[in-house]
Amino acid sequence: MARVALLAVFAVLAALAVAEMASGAVTCGDVTSAIAPCMSYATGQASSPSAGCCSGVRTLNGKASTSADRQAACRCLKNLAGSFKGISMGNVANIPGECGVSVSFPINNNVNCDTLH
Repeated sequence: MARVALLAVFAVLAALAVAEMASGAVTCGDVTSAIAPCMSYATGQASSPSAGCCSGVRTLNGKASTSADRQAACRCLKNLAGSFKGISMGNVANIPGECGVSVSFPINNNVNCDTLH
């Protein structure tokens, strides 16, 4: 359940509102690099997201400028989700707000990558 929650949250982060800096296709490497600094907060090992986490979230938002990019990022996150353990859904849900990133839809466990626009 925690993996699904993390996946949903990062899928939402990957699908944030239309980006200001359209920069091309999102790769799984982009996604991994962007969210890696968030893991200490997501697992409760840090009391707030790091500057690197927030920077990564903003960068991913900037790169995920099309529906195809957001869907690709979501799929990458689903593939990575199996390696994450001990995730705090509360912490993960707080990442956008803590980083000053506006999310235009709810963070939940039911995100379907194919429906991200």
